Amino acid sequence: MGKYTEDAGRLLDLVGGKGNISAVTHCMTRMRFVLVDPGKADVEAIEELPSAKGTFTQAGQFQVIIGNDVADFYQEFTAISGIEGVSKEAAKEAAGANQNPLQRAMGILGEIFAPIIPALICGGLILGFRNIIGEVNFFTDAGAFDLQHGTKSIADMWTFWNGMYNFLWVIGEAVFHMLPVGICWSVTRKMGTAQILGIVLGLTLVSPQLLNGFSVATATAEDIAAHTYDFGFYSFLGTGYQGQVIASLMAAFVLVWLEKFFTRVTPEVVRMIVVPFMSLVPAVFIAHLVVGPIGWAIGNAIAEVVNWGLSSDVRVLFAALFGAVYAPLVMTGLHHMTNAIDTQLVNQLGYTTLWPMIALSNIAQGSAVLAMTVLQRRNERAEQVNIPACISCYLGVTEPALFGVNLKYKFPLVCGMIGSACAAMVCTGFGVQALSIGVGGLPGILSIVFNFWGIFAACMLIVIVVPFALTYFVGMRQLGEKDRGVVTAAAPAKAPEAAAPAPSAAAADRVLLAPLSGTVRPITEMPDPVFSSRAMGDGLAIEPAAGADTVVAPADATVAATMPGSNHAIGLVLDDGMELLVHVGVDTVEMGGDGFACLVEQGQRVSAGQPLMTFSAEKIRAAGHPTAVAFVVTGEGSATGLALLDGMDAEAGVTTVATYRA
Repeated sequence: MGKYTEDAGRLLDLVGGKGNISAVTHCMTRMRFVLVDPGKADVEAIEELPSAKGTFTQAGQFQVIIGNDVADFYQEFTAISGIEGVSKEAAKEAAGANQNPLQRAMGILGEIFAPIIPALICGGLILGFRNIIGEVNFFTDAGAFDLQHGTKSIADMWTFWNGMYNFLWVIGEAVFHMLPVGICWSVTRKMGTAQILGIVLGLTLVSPQLLNGFSVATATAEDIAAHTYDFGFYSFLGTGYQGQVIASLMAAFVLVWLEKFFTRVTPEVVRMIVVPFMSLVPAVFIAHLVVGPIGWAIGNAIAEVVNWGLSSDVRVLFAALFGAVYAPLVMTGLHHMTNAIDTQLVNQLGYTTLWPMIALSNIAQGSAVLAMTVLQRRNERAEQVNIPACISCYLGVTEPALFGVNLKYKFPLVCGMIGSACAAMVCTGFGVQALSIGVGGLPGILSIVFNFWGIFAACMLIVIVVPFALTYFVGMRQLGEKDRGVVTAAAPAKAPEAAAPAPSAAAADRVLLAPLSGTVRPITEMPDPVFSSRAMGDGLAIEPAAGADTVVAPADATVAATMPGSNHAIGLVLDDGMELLVHVGVDTVEMGGDGFACLVEQGQRVSAGQPLMTFSAEKIRAAGHPTAVAFVVTGEGSATGLALLDGMDAEAGVTTVATYRA
């Protein structure tokens, strides 16, 4: 009988049996199931399996975290179940088929916006800074500081800050006015068509030859005449679509459809000439004459409806409902639509009153986890999940908290929803405005209009105190002694103390070198719930430096595992038994090895500093995945004495990033 035969057999029963499995595959750390009926999976029992380190569901896949031995587990599972494994891409397609049309649409929308969000967050912070130095009158005409009667801003008082205020708009305009370029690029990237054509289409939507979309309402007759295109039988006003989200999405999908159609019907010998021309030119005309005006109208209508809901007499009820349901929306993926709505509001009104409630909801779920951390302070296994989940939640990443803690126990999720609803009513009742999407947690206050900082801080206090108090008091009644880590059994008789063993002569401080060059961060900042929750073990995250494309061995070791086909991760075993995992990027298994090359084989002996694999950070970003590298100590007890030296710049094979006692 194999090492995992018993657990594999139990897992087969606990996921609902062979008949409930549509597809199964694995990556470097986890089993990935596509289940016919996900409700048949007994999550609590699965997480009690000795081999399982946790579970979560993402994009239609039920994932069971196993660790470095997942390949061995997978082999025994498929042998016992009689199920033929499938490729990662096939599993992904099966997972998509397992979702309803709305979930698939939201999944696609999420993957389109994911690469754009960093720019939106950066732009939001810049707008917030410009607001503080240029829009808030801190000083009187005499130069005295007076917030109540001030008439001059920081930019009005000092030439340097006036120049900074004006120059920063170069970035702000690029992010928000030129947004259609990013959207069209991201759609073509997601749909697998020529990305450069998407960029060109986006540029035609914001061309300076057109009447700026933000100037249409104030355009003079001369402006309209200068930007009218007359074809004899038909004429139209050439209007730009600066900041328009829906119109850009519709135009990009028209381009994608045309390119795929002409690729299918055009002989390969002339495809290079025919397809780009026959795709781009009609797409530009259709964008400006048909879908652009329709998308503009739809986008404005959605923004007006949401704005009415947040500014009408029933806005407090609307806010309470949104604040309560946002966390469950995150778990279904439907929350991705809010990115489009927020962006539309910002470009139409200059601010959004929706996003502040999102930031508060994230904090509320983190506060519920904080209470669970206090309740389970004696439960060592729970602490390993609770603490990093709470930190990541307060920094705007809620998945580890939602899937790893709150949904598991249910009542923390509800307590967080109640706290979020309370704060949302106060926030919307006072009309708190955000300049853009920001960091969706405690740092989110930086994106709030300065005049609303006080009330938003009060709302943050609500979502810290209310969910914490509710979760704590409900948890005192709901959690059993086992969950809280309380041991009530009588202690065994104390055995006579044995003489302390003499220190081993071999024991010594040892070091681990950086596996690649870049900025070292705590593992809790890894944008993946499996790693950030420390379900795989302790470690660190490294954001690759520019030009850093090689992973090297952090110490003398033996290659324990590779990932043939994807080549995105490597497992190592050091001479003292410590197990290490180097995982490049997040969800990069989906790239099928494009941009990756493994330079070693399983079982091969490697020396410290020896190259193990290469990767292309550009291709990872182009595929829409984070480039952060997880460097994790796996295996029971192997992290004892590990001291992570995070927050520094590392050089591959030279800088010490961790020390431990062997």
